[in-house]
Amino acid sequence: MVLALMMCTNVTSEAKKKPSADSPNAQQAKHLFMQAWQRTFSSQGATLHYKVNVANLYKTEGTIWYKGKKSRYVSKNSKGWNDGVTAYITKEKKKVVEIHSGTEKGKYEEKFTFEPDNYTYSVTREDEGLLVTLKAKKGVDGVKEAKVLLDLATHNPKRIRVKVAFLWATINISNFKSGGIDDSMFVFPRAQYSGYEFVDKRE
Repeated sequence: MVLALMMCTNVTSEAKKKPSADSPNAQQAKHLFMQAWQRTFSSQGATLHYKVNVANLYKTEGTIWYKGKKSRYVSKNSKGWNDGVTAYITKEKKKVVEIHSGTEKGKYEEKFTFEPDNYTYSVTREDEGLLVTLKAKKGVDGVKEAKVLLDLATHNPKRIRVKVAFLWATINISNFKSGGIDDSMFVFPRAQYSGYEFVDKRE
């Protein structure tokens, strides 16, 4: 769930190359959004602490690391490692390790995926920072609206709010750091889970 919310944008090189007839505010907003995306999901990697709240129905928090197609997260009851080929998810209370394909797309990723050119962009300066708002154009399914709060000085993400149907999901971000992520971070420490049951869920 958390990975899907954080990685909801499918940015293509074509979207960045197309000439724009947008207003200066819209162009600046889209530039800021893409810049924050690159800092988070570029090949240099990034890490952050997250607090997720989905319409007060689901709450969780933890720390996550990204580097290209690799990822790792640590939350209260679960941990995950994805080296880009194989993903391991631990269920701490049940003492179970699930094995998944590291490239498979989950149901939440399908729901939250969107294309940048399907949205209009605007940016306003708030007391907390720069608020970039994305609104879906007519006929676009999935994410209807997103609000990304950026730090005023660094332009790093501080909060992301995503609207799908009538529900808002909010991700508060802290301890953001771009770069300096070693590949060893994504290697599953199998020896530490020798007493767990391993369940292979790869198709």
